[in-house]
Amino acid sequence: MTNKESLERHLRQLDNRGYKAYKDIQGKYDFSDFTLIIDYVQGDPFASPSKFRVRVPPNIAQLPREIFNSPSREIALRDYLTRQFDRAAHSISSKRGTGKSGLIAVTRFGQEVLERTSAFIISSHTSGIEDLGGVELRFAVGLPAGGRSILGRQAAEMLCEDIPQIVSKSLKYANLNAAECRRHVETVEDADWLRQQLAKNGLVAFVADGAILPRRSGVDDRPLLNNAVAFQSPPSLKVEFNCPNRGLISGMGIPAGITLIVGGGYHGKSTLLRAIELGVYNRIPGDGREFVVTNPAAVKIRAEDGRSVAGVDISPFINHLPQGRDTAQFYTENASGSTSQAANIVEALEVGRRKKEEGRGKKEEGRGKKEEAQSFVLERQLVAISEGDLVPVLLVDEDTAATNFMIRDRRMQELIAKDKEPITPFIDKVRLLYADYGVSTILVMGGSGDYFDVADTVISMENFQAYNVTEKAKKIAKKYSISRAAEGGENFGEITQRVPIPASLDPSRGRRDVRVKVRDVDELAFGTEDIDLGAVEQIVDSGQLRAIAAAMVYAKQQYMDGKRTFAEIIDLVMADIEAQGMDILSPFPEGDFAMFRRFELAAAINRLRSLSVVAK
Repeated sequence: MTNKESLERHLRQLDNRGYKAYKDIQGKYDFSDFTLIIDYVQGDPFASPSKFRVRVPPNIAQLPREIFNSPSREIALRDYLTRQFDRAAHSISSKRGTGKSGLIAVTRFGQEVLERTSAFIISSHTSGIEDLGGVELRFAVGLPAGGRSILGRQAAEMLCEDIPQIVSKSLKYANLNAAECRRHVETVEDADWLRQQLAKNGLVAFVADGAILPRRSGVDDRPLLNNAVAFQSPPSLKVEFNCPNRGLISGMGIPAGITLIVGGGYHGKSTLLRAIELGVYNRIPGDGREFVVTNPAAVKIRAEDGRSVAGVDISPFINHLPQGRDTAQFYTENASGSTSQAANIVEALEVGRRKKEEGRGKKEEGRGKKEEAQSFVLERQLVAISEGDLVPVLLVDEDTAATNFMIRDRRMQELIAKDKEPITPFIDKVRLLYADYGVSTILVMGGSGDYFDVADTVISMENFQAYNVTEKAKKIAKKYSISRAAEGGENFGEITQRVPIPASLDPSRGRRDVRVKVRDVDELAFGTEDIDLGAVEQIVDSGQLRAIAAAMVYAKQQYMDGKRTFAEIIDLVMADIEAQGMDILSPFPEGDFAMFRRFELAAAINRLRSLSVVAK
């Protein structure tokens, strides 16, 4: 390891040389207060920036152990330090030369607090009055160039003057806002704690009183500042929790089962569902939705015209298609709204861990005793959670659903006989899903009162305020009986496991090296294919998509053997990440990975048009 002075001399000596000469600076440098590590040097000023790290030892960073002494706090602190480094870099670094010259930047981020590879806590191995932590921070640097010639003097200023200032300002606890830092970690810890209380209390989501749900715009996820209505729970749905840090908090608890969100247009139905949808993630303080938390296995389901579907058993919803097309192993390169929505549900159930066998006999025994059946489902959910199972919760908004998939009313049933209609609508399967598999559903429904008959809870949104109208909805359903025939049968149906064929996933474009590239949060180039993930709404960070791309390659290389099922493969990948971190997904340190869920990894693989599978 050389020191700062030798790096500075070397950079000045490189002045006006060809850009590729920058490769010589790769290595480690002692800056007294920290170590600078240059892992990768770009070969061109217009190429992807160089990859740098700084390691600040515990005796210099002096991060108090109490702010990272739990998994929640550590992830939150890493997120906070990343944001502080980004803020300092923007205030200190400047444009120098052509291309990306002068760039000092960390990964992009939004309102979510995610586990990222941008920052890590270095634990102290010494004991004393108070053990301390250090930090490793990973970032990108655009090494300065004039045309394709090195600007050595500017590079020396950038690496040897700017970076030390940024490190001092953002990674030394004495220079941070201690109160702000603690609020950040305590907010995340409380949100994680609340999320853990949901299943224990028979809930699938919680929306805190005082939450600000509306956003500034469709492209600005920050809270609406003017005329925003603070959320208040209906008294009959209000629950209270005593959080570890903030203490008593109250809000609306959404119980397990089938919940409808109804109301007039523009009154906040979809806004509430969107907040619930993103409640699988933690938020930064001041977001307004910090304490909107949702079951971690909640999955947004929508129609997705044009997506490919590979061997999915959609027969619980769709059967006897024209021309005798098989729906037990359904393939298409251009799915309709209904077939895509059916596939999206079944794919989520396929990779969500569940226990059906325990419930079947008990359900029959309790048929007609709704309270006993619901009690049993809740008991089974608690057992599943305790054993590490993830029972999916489905989130559906009629605005993005296929109408013919959601409902077939009495008049249409009379006109088109069931033996002429391949689709069994969701209304006839939603309660069977809950009874057979413990799968709850939250639906935004503004156009069909038929769902009153199957709902356990009905929440009406009026001017962004929630009202419990369950009893009123049930009285209306009884008063205006629709007499539609149930088409769902006695059981939901089997969830068939599929085995991916390894050769159908090729990230190499027929070459030796792997080729994957991410475009924002909705498109992934994988080998020769572009995977459209625009309808996978719970991918919220480009770092998640980069990690998903790497995880797809890792899954192909490590676990796809033509024998393991999707669920088994994803179990193994997620277990490896939990045990060893996201660094296992890349051959060298990456600073721009963000943690993803098993459902989004499965969604990306399932949308590969080359994918082939066999049934287990």
